[in-house]
Amino acid sequence: MLGDLGAEVIRIEKLDGSEDRWVTPVAEGGEGAMFLQMGRNKLGLTLNPMKPAGQEIVRKLVAVSDVVIANLPYEDLKRMGIDYETISAINPRIILATNSTFGSEGPYATRVGFDTIGQAMSGAMHLSGDGKVPTRANAPFVDFGSALLSTVGVLAALMDRAKSGKGQKVETALLRTAINITNSHLIEQAALQLNRIATLNRGFTAGPSDSYKCKDGWIYAMTIGQPLFVRWCKLMGDEGLAKDPRFKDDLARGDNGEALSAIMQKWCDTRTVTEALTELEANRIPAGPVYAPQQTLDDPHVKAAEFFHHMDYPGMAKPAPVLQEPVKLSRTPLTIRSRAPKLGEHTDQILRELGYEAAAIEKLRADRVV
Repeated sequence: MLGDLGAEVIRIEKLDGSEDRWVTPVAEGGEGAMFLQMGRNKLGLTLNPMKPAGQEIVRKLVAVSDVVIANLPYEDLKRMGIDYETISAINPRIILATNSTFGSEGPYATRVGFDTIGQAMSGAMHLSGDGKVPTRANAPFVDFGSALLSTVGVLAALMDRAKSGKGQKVETALLRTAINITNSHLIEQAALQLNRIATLNRGFTAGPSDSYKCKDGWIYAMTIGQPLFVRWCKLMGDEGLAKDPRFKDDLARGDNGEALSAIMQKWCDTRTVTEALTELEANRIPAGPVYAPQQTLDDPHVKAAEFFHHMDYPGMAKPAPVLQEPVKLSRTPLTIRSRAPKLGEHTDQILRELGYEAAAIEKLRADRVV
């Protein structure tokens, strides 16, 4: 995100490549799908920061940088000399953005984890699925949510620094992010002790809100609030439903959602996806098709609105569709200026900018520092 906004971003990774480079490989070299997305607008530097010569490179980078971003437990940052106390002594204006599973405080601070740990411990998995098997979301929303919150924090810290001249630490944690997203469910539990269980795709506190099978595919449709519900009743051909005490308000409709879903499912049984969506849209009832990934790529709105930047990458037979702008700015648009880097692609360039001569760079490489 910061790279899209115009920052020069240097990705520092292990000499043999960090693990995230190889997840879900799609290129001949083994580079993965998420790396192609995340690596856009970044320069690539390989480095071993545990060696003295590597730590010297880190210090030189810190001295000339605005922000250090580290995705590690804070104790590991201390061992590597990238904790805030150390780097702020080098550059008092530096901003350190850290992300870990549990944050730097509390009994779990030193534990490691991934996105799904946040989903599991926030209540999200318990409230997803069929009520028998806790179910994770395949889309890593906790990871992405943490990155977005970190971006907000870094931009706020930069704005403060413009006034104060001082840097600070910006901290996100996967569990904190996940709880931020599930917070309304937790408030309801604390207040009412309902002990909800998952209901597949059916909404808890409104209805009908569910996925429905049409003659040629699936849709999701949802009603929230009385005006929407009344319009839905008219569409179903039974305005009397709006006066049924089981459906008197959103909460009641959520509690009796199974009955509403059955009515809607019967209506969808005789319609194609296109027919159902056309009628729902004509009545201004929010609905959309449930897409497989290829259908998302082929969607006419996605194409017409130019959601994707088609990024070439060595070893790929065709360009990777990378989202062009997660957020659109009218005067200063986000841009993808360069593809994800090959492993260590810009190491020599960056070291030269730091003042290293060619012979020194070769020695660093021979010593497996870079």
